[in-house]
Amino acid sequence: MTIVSTRNLWMFIAAASAALALTSILLTEWLMLQPCHLCIFQRLLYMLMAPLALIAALTPGLAQRFSGGLTVIAAGGGAGTAAYQIWLQNQPAGSVSCISADMGPIERIVEWLGMQLPALFMATGFCEDEGLILLGLSLAQWALLCFLLAFGLGLWLLGRAKRETKDRLAGVSH
Repeated sequence: MTIVSTRNLWMFIAAASAALALTSILLTEWLMLQPCHLCIFQRLLYMLMAPLALIAALTPGLAQRFSGGLTVIAAGGGAGTAAYQIWLQNQPAGSVSCISADMGPIERIVEWLGMQLPALFMATGFCEDEGLILLGLSLAQWALLCFLLAFGLGLWLLGRAKRETKDRLAGVSH
């Protein structure tokens, strides 16, 4: 007997991702924060993870594993982005910047989205600035923690689904 269903855990990832995206938007507005390209990209990944995890919660079998896998990939990308931002923030002031003459793919995506929906995606800050600190952690550090939790839980859920499929095929019941 499973204590917490796979469906409920995917729903948790979906709800948490949506809440984190909304919190990012609200904090930016209320506190007049200046989000950078990496901050906006992380917001975008949360916005992407929410419907993907919801699809994983609402669909069985291969569709669940596919959307769940995409959720895990997005969470991994978010963790990598947040880790890079933390690295930037820990460098001596003025020694590094995420802004350069040649924009990378993240900057291009964020710039394009910023032109389409400036209220949600306009990057106005610098990635190396720590910005808001909550309970001793920067927003990038909080994001890393949240992305890693979603990544780990998602991987565990995918492994669980694989085991359940294997057990069903073998005729073992839970």
